[in-house]
Amino acid sequence: MKQKVTAVFDIGKTNKKFFLFDKDFKEVHKEYISFDEIQDEDGHPTENLPALKEWLKGVFDRILEEKKFIVKAINFSTYGASFVHIDENGRVLTPLYNYTKPLDDKVVNAFFEKYGPKEEFLKTTGCADLSMLNSGLQLFWLKNEKPEVYKKIRYSLHLPQYLSYVFTGIPLSEYTSIGCHTALWDYCKKDYHSWVYNEGLDEILPPIVSTETSINMNYNGNRIKIGVGIHDSSAALLPYVRSIKKKFVLVSTGTWSVVFNPFAVDSLSEGVDNKDSLNYMRINGKPVKATRMFLGNEYKLQVSKLDRLFGVDGDFHRSVKFDYDIYLEIIKDFKYCFHWESISDANMPKKTQMVYQKYEHAYHQLMIELVMLQVKCIKDTIGDNGIERIYVDGGFSDNDIYIKLLSHYFRGKKLSTTDASLGSALGAAISISDNKLNSKFLKKNYALKKHVPFIVSGEVE
Repeated sequence: MKQKVTAVFDIGKTNKKFFLFDKDFKEVHKEYISFDEIQDEDGHPTENLPALKEWLKGVFDRILEEKKFIVKAINFSTYGASFVHIDENGRVLTPLYNYTKPLDDKVVNAFFEKYGPKEEFLKTTGCADLSMLNSGLQLFWLKNEKPEVYKKIRYSLHLPQYLSYVFTGIPLSEYTSIGCHTALWDYCKKDYHSWVYNEGLDEILPPIVSTETSINMNYNGNRIKIGVGIHDSSAALLPYVRSIKKKFVLVSTGTWSVVFNPFAVDSLSEGVDNKDSLNYMRINGKPVKATRMFLGNEYKLQVSKLDRLFGVDGDFHRSVKFDYDIYLEIIKDFKYCFHWESISDANMPKKTQMVYQKYEHAYHQLMIELVMLQVKCIKDTIGDNGIERIYVDGGFSDNDIYIKLLSHYFRGKKLSTTDASLGSALGAAISISDNKLNSKFLKKNYALKKHVPFIVSGEVE
């Protein structure tokens, strides 16, 4: 008997992945590809959208034709802050502008002159001044700088919803894409911000539906439930929200380490006055308070320097485990040593001051300083919510020193790690499923592991 499956396209900026999951959300098929970036009209690198679309349709049509599985549903998880603009015939009008593309200061200044004060606006919309990373500002830019293009736009679709549109032909918007630091949403009104209506942008933004919405269609002779897509960060959070009953924060680590608090009750940006305080939305429109730091990027930069300084190969850092005696030695007369390249910190020296003769000591010092910054991020995101549970997934979840230090600094809380390599893809599958998740889901599917803090006698906080 053929297996019934849910298909998911999980589209990152580098790797494009396709999964099939069975009814228990076990992966039964996977394939992936990557495309060379192309350039927009200004020479800035961007996604090869035509190649992506061709691959999506080709992979899915082949899976249906092979008839090895019965595909009952399909959904899409992608990175956010990216619009696809289509005309009345569904033709794509512009490149998929990269959220790293610089936005001219005059555009940003003109926007805040019209809709400021800046601080109040950013707080209301739950985002920081990140230029093109606020996808709403892309629409403002197009309207004012490329009016001939803007006039042709019938709909502007965030990338997850565009991928759904490729299969359904139905233009829609949903909460998780609208809510990911777009500057479009007023978190107080729980509606688009007034500037969206003032500029008439609501006329090109499709109707908003729940992220759990799906469209039953006859696709190439197959009855398939097609989801409306989901922003990848919100997708990665979903399995935790659905399976854990008590309040928690999720620390999702990688190039960026993002701390998610889906239970925030205070003003979203309150108490965190920096550009790394962001906000996301759950699939039901409820806000998620988040703080990010460039943890993985800084780690990579500093480890590379240590490797060169001590003459070790590039994988040596992976073999260094937590050493209690080294920790005690460093913490006894603690001094900050590292000058960060991609993180701002008032405590860092003007330049790195390396005082160690052994790689292991220098690496412990690095991890202690990085974890101290991570602790601050987590505390900022928790706020006064009384949250007692912390989950860590991503690249640092198996870094022995990172986890031992984090569990030590949060020894009054319950810290667990998970292996969520399928995180956003699995979240996309779950979002259109009727299956209920229970407390055993993370242990069964995510290799949930609880950590007990080490004890240091007489340590001064």
